[in-house]
Amino acid sequence: MSDTTHDGGVALGTPPSADEGLGAAQLAAKYGLTVSGARPGLFAYMKQLWGRRHFILAFSRAKLTAQYSQAKLGQLWQVVTPLLNACVYYLIFGLILGTREGIPNEVFVPFLVTGVFVFTFTQSSVMAGVKSISGNLGLVRALHFPRASLPISFSLQQLQQLLFSMIVLVAVAIVFGSYPSLSWLLVIPALILQFFFNTGLALVMARLGSKTPDLAQLMPFVMRTWMYASGVMFSIPVMLKDKPAWIADVLQYNPAAIYMDLVRFALIDGYGSENLPAHVWAVGLAWAVLLGVVGFVYFWKAEERYGRG
Repeated sequence: MSDTTHDGGVALGTPPSADEGLGAAQLAAKYGLTVSGARPGLFAYMKQLWGRRHFILAFSRAKLTAQYSQAKLGQLWQVVTPLLNACVYYLIFGLILGTREGIPNEVFVPFLVTGVFVFTFTQSSVMAGVKSISGNLGLVRALHFPRASLPISFSLQQLQQLLFSMIVLVAVAIVFGSYPSLSWLLVIPALILQFFFNTGLALVMARLGSKTPDLAQLMPFVMRTWMYASGVMFSIPVMLKDKPAWIADVLQYNPAAIYMDLVRFALIDGYGSENLPAHVWAVGLAWAVLLGVVGFVYFWKAEERYGRG
């Protein structure tokens, strides 16, 4: 392209840009630019999480240490709190309301303590998951990291707390006549399955809670209802023997009841397989895989929206 000057010469004009006519998206693609905070692919996201595994573990430990840092008894409250809950439930439900019907006393006490400890693991994971994003917005907005690190680390924190509580649970089982045996090893796969279930559920609640902070106020009522429907302080088949069979089946196959039954079966000598629903291990595995996968994908889908707006 050229122009004629005042003295008759020819001046060369500026050649058109190679980017002329390209839209913003086309320019970004041409020069390899990406949206800040854009969601990576699913497998790339999993790789990022694995790369942050040391942060996830350290963060969960720090939260666990700080949880009771202002209390004089410190970390001892990790064990005392669920144990006190078990004592209250034993007084109200075991002695006053008689929910230990059909369960010998030497079985009922470890039955109840196991139920309280195991359900608390799920309850605490869910409650921590709801606030894992909305309660850590400063961290989310200041640093770039896979946001799933937060609900996963909170679930890991609750698992560590449960492991401390297991010391008391083992002591209660021994005092009431259930001594260490090979069946106790079944506690390990049972808690692993529950951990994956809890983590998936925490991821779901983290996404919901990030947009609806009021959900944290509603969840205690939901969790309390779930606890009463899961047989924490009573035997579901015994208490519902006069009701339609399908009601007992629905309650027994809910995941909280499944994981409590697996740990009870492993630890308590008087709690045999006749107390378990059919295919209990398969159901426990199915719940863990279903919630683990669905929860992870559901959370990942909104990765780029956390901490914005």
